[in-house]
Amino acid sequence: MDEKTNNSTERTRAYNALFKPKNIVIIGASDNLSKPGGKVLRNILDHGYGGVLRVVNPGADSISGVPSFKSVDDLPDTPELAIVAIPAPFVVPTLENLAARGTQAVIVLTSGFGEKDEKGKEEEERMRVIADSAHMILIGPNCSGFMTPHYSGKFAGLIPDLKRKSVDIISGSGATVDFVMEQAVYRGLSFCNVVNVGNSAQTGVEDLVALYDENYGEDSAPILMVYLESLKKPWLFLKHARQLTEKGCSIVGIKSGVTGSGARAAASHTGAMATDEVTVEALFRKAGIIRVRSKVEMVDVACVLAAAQGRLKGNRACVISDAGGPGVMLADELERQGVEVPILKDGTRKKLSQVLPPESSVANPIDCLPTRTASQIKEILKIIEAEEKGSIDIVAVMAGNPGMLENGELYEEISRAIDTSEIPVIPVLSSTTTCADLIKNFTSQGRYYFQDEVPLGAAIGKVVHRPRLWEPSAILQDYDRVAIESILSGREGALDPATAKELLSKAGFRFPRQIEVFSEEGFLAACGNIGYPLVMKVIGPLHKSDMGGVRVGIPQQEAALSAWNDLMAIEGAMGILVQEMIPGIEVILGASRAGGDLGHLVMFGLGGIYTEVLKDVRFALSPLAKKECFEMIRAIRGYPILEGVRGEKGVSVERIADYLERLGRLVSDFPAIREIDINPLKGSGTDLFVVDARIIVE
Repeated sequence: MDEKTNNSTERTRAYNALFKPKNIVIIGASDNLSKPGGKVLRNILDHGYGGVLRVVNPGADSISGVPSFKSVDDLPDTPELAIVAIPAPFVVPTLENLAARGTQAVIVLTSGFGEKDEKGKEEEERMRVIADSAHMILIGPNCSGFMTPHYSGKFAGLIPDLKRKSVDIISGSGATVDFVMEQAVYRGLSFCNVVNVGNSAQTGVEDLVALYDENYGEDSAPILMVYLESLKKPWLFLKHARQLTEKGCSIVGIKSGVTGSGARAAASHTGAMATDEVTVEALFRKAGIIRVRSKVEMVDVACVLAAAQGRLKGNRACVISDAGGPGVMLADELERQGVEVPILKDGTRKKLSQVLPPESSVANPIDCLPTRTASQIKEILKIIEAEEKGSIDIVAVMAGNPGMLENGELYEEISRAIDTSEIPVIPVLSSTTTCADLIKNFTSQGRYYFQDEVPLGAAIGKVVHRPRLWEPSAILQDYDRVAIESILSGREGALDPATAKELLSKAGFRFPRQIEVFSEEGFLAACGNIGYPLVMKVIGPLHKSDMGGVRVGIPQQEAALSAWNDLMAIEGAMGILVQEMIPGIEVILGASRAGGDLGHLVMFGLGGIYTEVLKDVRFALSPLAKKECFEMIRAIRGYPILEGVRGEKGVSVERIADYLERLGRLVSDFPAIREIDINPLKGSGTDLFVVDARIIVE
């Protein structure tokens, strides 16, 4: 067996031991339900674990009918999974015993380690070394446990009934898992695998995502919630999250600790590294993850995904309401999210008018009035499905409790439509007090709902506009990799203007005519060669604009000589770049190394003064597909400027996208490039030129 096959076999065994163990031992189990060991044992027993269950407790022969052993050494065979709930000083010796026995997976519930003090962090490192040496997967410490369809090995919080092919959670925080489930189960969502990593001494969220991806199949959950506090292995996370997305898994994610105060809070808990906000946004988009910022928003998006079941292909919604105001509010939010609420077809409106009173609105939103009946809602949904299939992508049904008719039959018709309609149907059931029992019955049947229309509109928007996965082109015309490699060979630090121009030219960028001059002799000839008006830039200082080292619009020889004297007086000046004056719109392209092992962030935005003042820029991780480039360009607020305003000629978006694609390829092919600024890229139409560029190699 080769090494790759052996590693794959080991990881499959580790996955099965963690998610589908045939043999579990709880070390520190008791009958005391106020202790983690007692509670986890009770939860496993109450939720029907079908494998071999044993406990280790030196003070008992059996606990709750489960055979108890004095020590790990006394166990009759090797457990696949050990759940450890003993005082902190005894955890490391117990891990050593389990490693010696060949246990494949261990979940440490015990707290009092790295979240407490430096000594605790040292103990965690000892635990990691033991687990790595034994090829054992270690979860925790300070972990609330795992729940899978095979066992409910969790001691704290809600322990719901698990449903296969529903929603999975992988979290860096046990409390967050509990809070999400509390809100989600109340709304009708079901869960399958619910796991958290605690302090991540060995295994972090990204490691579990990798393991999850490697074992993802037809029976796996179509929706995965991910909560990250630390991100020690960003490339591993990106790789496997992207592969999961490609396999059809919809990932909804939160990354906390992206601000200074958030990072401090994460560090005080289980966080290890707060990743910069811009990098996280780019990473999530590259992986196809729907990013949310709260637990409620995570549940909202999961409800829309569960209702859509992969059928939501477009961005056209139909709103059905029994009150005008909520229908208008939902329509407003959908429009804000870029989701269309189109007027229904003439034939559709005619048929709806035959079902509803004359006072009703049948355009979209459809206002059924408070007198609506279950049979009317049934007919409306049938008409929409029959007449608007292909024109409407999702239907939102909003039902309050006007008190005129009992809502039970109405909810039944909505439930039936959820099951049978080819167009996804999502309900908003607002009367959570007066219809509490009916809504509880509704969710007990596996249905989910929204309490308010505005969060529904926001969630639909996030799902409709979720990040797409694009593959970069294999070949770029006029991109000379061999020549670029030769230019960069042996280079270090900031490249001089001539070298930067040569490098970018070999990557397919265009430059205006320019001449470097290092002495006054020949300076005026260079100016005449370029032609007035022209631009002069000091050569030498890295941040020449900040030092007054750029002069534009120089009209004639006398002004050029004066500018020469001023620029050469700047500290560090080595010469002058004389450049053709380029009129038109300015944009900025740039790239810099991201944190960790993610490669480079590529940036695009309006150039010149707009860059610093408006900060109207977008970022993406390299390499870039052409469609990603178009998305970046169209996402900036100043996009209309690029198209041309008030009679000014615009610029070619196609050409900008081509340059962005080249920049992404350049920094991916040559990671030694630490930073590139092309500011500005300037011109009009397809005539876009690199007016100034800075490249730093490391």
